[in-house]
Amino acid sequence: MRVIIVGAGIGGLTAALTLLRSGLEVQVFEQAAELREVGAGIQISPNATRLLHRLGLTDPLRQVAVRPQALQMRRWEDGKVLSRQPLADVCEATFGAPYYHLYRPDLLAVLASAVPDGIVQLSHRCVGVQQSESGVAVTCEDGMTVSADVVVGADGIHSAVRALLFGPESPHFSGSIAYRGLVPAERLEHLQMERNSSAWLGPDRHFVHYYVGAGRFVNFVGVVPGKDWHVESWSAKGEVADALAEFATWHPQVQQIIGAVDFTNRWGLYDRDPLDRWSVGRVTLLGDAAHAMLPFMAQGAVQSIEDAVVLAKCLEGADHTSVPTALRRYEEMRKPRASQVQAYARRNGTVFHLPDGEAQRQRDAQLAAAGGSNPLLASSWLYGHDVEAELSADWHGTT
Repeated sequence: MRVIIVGAGIGGLTAALTLLRSGLEVQVFEQAAELREVGAGIQISPNATRLLHRLGLTDPLRQVAVRPQALQMRRWEDGKVLSRQPLADVCEATFGAPYYHLYRPDLLAVLASAVPDGIVQLSHRCVGVQQSESGVAVTCEDGMTVSADVVVGADGIHSAVRALLFGPESPHFSGSIAYRGLVPAERLEHLQMERNSSAWLGPDRHFVHYYVGAGRFVNFVGVVPGKDWHVESWSAKGEVADALAEFATWHPQVQQIIGAVDFTNRWGLYDRDPLDRWSVGRVTLLGDAAHAMLPFMAQGAVQSIEDAVVLAKCLEGADHTSVPTALRRYEEMRKPRASQVQAYARRNGTVFHLPDGEAQRQRDAQLAAAGGSNPLLASSWLYGHDVEAELSADWHGTT
């Protein structure tokens, strides 16, 4: 069984590792000339860290990750803590796996180092996919054609494979754009910030910051109304002065974090409805190519890691003739959960940005009341989910 993965991002490389572990032959085609990850910080919750640890990545991840003490919500104007959800030891005791903050290039480097040499082929842009009853072929921009039994489109929000399968997409502009930045931690020492994930909620806006890079940097993302700028690109440049102006009336700590950065990037946030299907014959989608979501649940990369594990298990027992059936099973197992997370992310985009008033006060009261002895239990459906345990139960029940 030979699998071609299009895209060497977090989802694509994780899929390469899980498929190799399952005994399949794998090639990864990446359009870029070098492996790189655009962006700054990323949050990886226990539903994915347990899977990465089982791939043998525990030690390299611990060397580059930050294990946050808590996730806290704060009020935009005065910094009042609306809720505090403990992480660190409490998270590991509750779910059996840690919650990590990572610098995206660090995570990509950990994954890439675990993939054997020769698997990833750089400067290979996919421009065509052709199927037959016996196989599928990928054509690259340079004219090279390679055949396989399965093709996996893990090529992100602007997926070429998705477009080849289903035609051009029609995402909806959410009305918001995001500014992001990475500040050397020593510039913010005077703020004496804990190693938490902090989300400040305010009218039409929210602001998130946390440590990454083993504590060397503070990553921030500020989400604001989009006005007349809608470009969906992580690498588009933004002006620090514009970001400061967007949060001019907010708590001084928010201003100081933004003001300490050398430059910012900004991107338009687009929402996508769940696809009707992910697979056609021997070709399927994974990660953002299948279920791109707004970044208000910190689950985009996490769900791609879950995808990779389920895909490998579904293909593990397949042969050349049963590939389409295996891919349908993968989609049936993953699509409901990914769609649920998409819906929660969309909902948070509204809840986080409530204007001051009665609805905002009710939200804040609900956040405060959710504390309890272990508020993490409310997230069990998300953080406590173990796709490998689910797979084991499903396989046992059907074989």
